Amino acid sequence: MQARWNGAVVASSDDIVTVEGNAYFPPDALQADCFRPSSHRSVCGWKGEAHYYDVVVDGQVNANAAWFYPDPKPAANEIRGRVAFWKGVQVSGG
Repeated sequence: MQARWNGAVVASSDDIVTVEGNAYFPPDALQADCFRPSSHRSVCGWKGEAHYYDVVVDGQVNANAAWFYPDPKPAANEIRGRVAFWKGVQVSGG
């Protein structure tokens, strides 16, 4: 599967875990230069605290468009450290 934004592939992998309709990519699938840490956080009742990345392509910033759970609750352990997308990032190929 691939995640694309602003004309660029920002992540690509065949190792995908799908939870609640979202494709979670392994960390090594990310194009590192397209991501920067964000201070944004949110909480899911069963997954835990989500951390975010801004997706950056050609100087354009899509704030908080990728999220991950660095220390999820036990029920969501399969997505530990994996990254999912929203806010216009197109995920396809599955």
